[in-house]
Amino acid sequence: MTVWILFIAAILVFLALDLGVFNKTPHIISSKEAGIWTGIWVTLSFIFSGVIYWLYQKGYIANPESYEPAIASMKFITGYLIELSLSVDNIFVIAVVFSSFKIPQKYQHRVLFWGILGAIVFRGLMIFFGVILINKFSWMTYIFGLFLLFTAGKMLFKKDEEQFNPKKSFVYRNLRKVMPITMHMEKEHFFVKRKHITAATPLFVALIVIELMDVLFALDSVPAILAITPDPFLVFSSNIFAILGLRSMYFFLSHMLNKFAHLEYSLIAILSFVGIKMLLVHYYKFPEWVSLGFIALALGIGIVVSLRSKD
Repeated sequence: MTVWILFIAAILVFLALDLGVFNKTPHIISSKEAGIWTGIWVTLSFIFSGVIYWLYQKGYIANPESYEPAIASMKFITGYLIELSLSVDNIFVIAVVFSSFKIPQKYQHRVLFWGILGAIVFRGLMIFFGVILINKFSWMTYIFGLFLLFTAGKMLFKKDEEQFNPKKSFVYRNLRKVMPITMHMEKEHFFVKRKHITAATPLFVALIVIELMDVLFALDSVPAILAITPDPFLVFSSNIFAILGLRSMYFFLSHMLNKFAHLEYSLIAILSFVGIKMLLVHYYKFPEWVSLGFIALALGIGIVVSLRSKD
């Protein structure tokens, strides 16, 4: 438990520094600043894979699957890349939500900060129960595999006109029924006083919509990473690193999302591969380098094709 406590404590310390020091004053995050932070998070994630190797080599963390240090490290990287790639769809939704509720750029980081805190809690719970289900009921891997294939098929045959509208969403419509909502901004505040009534601002509404959309995305991403490994620490840590890097990646990519139109096909390929892997888990186990190589190749092809098609 010591490693778990230290890991979670390190996350909380960074988040405190993030809001209290690095982003104490609301400001528009430039592409350059976001690019630097994106690079920092990707670098930290790959460095942490070395920490994973050391932890499993020294036996400082529970190793229920009896992984060799190199295998554990590779599974962390594979899980991280899966979570990072599946976050792309999340970035598109975040952009739509901010645009729909007209959230000023300088306050967007604050919304994402609190959204990530919630995401960490929800992902942790989903991972906890997902690991229990897979360990207790081996046939759950087939359910997860079929669900991932269904999701991939749904993405493939989605009609272009099916656009997500936050103001018509189930979340927004029901939120209006349980609390007063004002469309007037009050700096970075989530709530304001209006004639003796405390009303939620667009910042809070955007936060709730993004939070619940992340839960929906987690229904895809958590089973996907459980196909790579049921090891709780590897699943949780790779998820956390992907989530923490999501904010900077959003600000880095938000101005050029239209350039990555073909990346969705990479996500479909990844989900399909992982789904098939789960269905075959009791009959054939793919070598770890095959999973990592396929995911990296799918992402690389999607990025290259998207950028070339815009030339």
